[in-house]
Amino acid sequence: MIKRYTLERMGNIWSEKNKFQKWLDVEIAVCKAWNKLGKIPDDALKEIIEKTHIDDKTIERINELDKIYNHDVLAFVTAVAEQVGENGRYIHLGLTSSDVIDTALGLILRESVELLEKDIDELLEILKENAFKYKDTVMMGRTHGVHAEPMVFGLKFALWYEEFKRHRERLKHTKEIVSVGAISGAVGTYSNIPPELEELTLSELGLKPEPVSNQVIQRDRHAHYMATLGLIASSLEKIAVEIRHLQRTEVLEAQEPFKKGQRGSSAMPHKKNPITCERITGLARLIRSNVIPAMENIALWHERDISHSSVERVILPDSSIALDYILELTKKVLKDLVVYPENMKKNMDKSKGLYFSSKVLVALVEKGLSRDEAYDIVQRNAMKAWDTEGLMFKDALLSDKDVISKLSKEEIEKIFNVEEFLKNVPFIYRRVFGEY
Repeated sequence: MIKRYTLERMGNIWSEKNKFQKWLDVEIAVCKAWNKLGKIPDDALKEIIEKTHIDDKTIERINELDKIYNHDVLAFVTAVAEQVGENGRYIHLGLTSSDVIDTALGLILRESVELLEKDIDELLEILKENAFKYKDTVMMGRTHGVHAEPMVFGLKFALWYEEFKRHRERLKHTKEIVSVGAISGAVGTYSNIPPELEELTLSELGLKPEPVSNQVIQRDRHAHYMATLGLIASSLEKIAVEIRHLQRTEVLEAQEPFKKGQRGSSAMPHKKNPITCERITGLARLIRSNVIPAMENIALWHERDISHSSVERVILPDSSIALDYILELTKKVLKDLVVYPENMKKNMDKSKGLYFSSKVLVALVEKGLSRDEAYDIVQRNAMKAWDTEGLMFKDALLSDKDVISKLSKEEIEKIFNVEEFLKNVPFIYRRVFGEY
């Protein structure tokens, strides 16, 4: 991922240095296991642990050897073995490249998920805070972009909160799915490695063993990881799109923060554009598009090929880094979101009280009219109010003989009470948060 969209915390996890460090962690864990099984002497293990390391010079040497070998694992093994000398021969003993690569990838993916879990925990706090901050802020609910019925702004945050609770559970499950390793040899048959070595190695690393592998850990696990990232990114886009709509000049009920010194347009100094939310939308598309290649990686030839390798070198770091980045952007946008309750009220008034139509419909049905009869009467008056300048929906109803023959003026006045739409909001809050 390009630097512009990379936060150091996730960038470090997917850095070349961390990758090689995790490879070394696996190799050392294997050496410790061989030592316990009597294959590597104590003094040799001590020297391997003390002398092997990953720094810029080591990475430079690995890359230099890779140009010769055209095989990064062999280049890595040679580079770290050189640090040890004669006892370097014990490094990578009995292993195949995928034992190291896939087990190390399990460590990296676990580290990545743990950071994303922290991101979502922080986002959940902000969503809950805003849900309660705006629990009494009345606004117009919209379907198809058109006025529907009144709601409170806080309900949007409550809905997103519940959605991200599900994402938090998905990440928890995903961590279990990807936190596996395999030290099982060329085609997964332990031909040069006793199963005990795998057990000891993975215990050292805190990973579970893949119950059955071929040469690689099966890629449905990695596709699961990517699918989870795609789902989270899609929900972040949903939040961003909502704010972008609410920020339109004709609506202006909420807008993303615009910091001091920020400029919105090179040509139009007045502009405050929702560029952060648009960036979230764009990167969500990128993350989502990477889910399909991850799924296509599942079908490898026989016991393995490396068609998945080049794909994963791009989609796993890029998607992880991009998701961490847009999670951070979303937190910042929602924490300092600018809200305009007065515009919410003005926008509600634009529909002339038409949003009471559903309650009038129910009242007429309860007075004995068929649903179709009641619907025609209410729709007729709604269209009349909408098409007649200065005519409010309530006044249209009060002048309709079919309406007043069933409903008194007092009953109509009682219907036109916004609080009736909101009476069960506390129930929703208690169900989501356990409090109101």
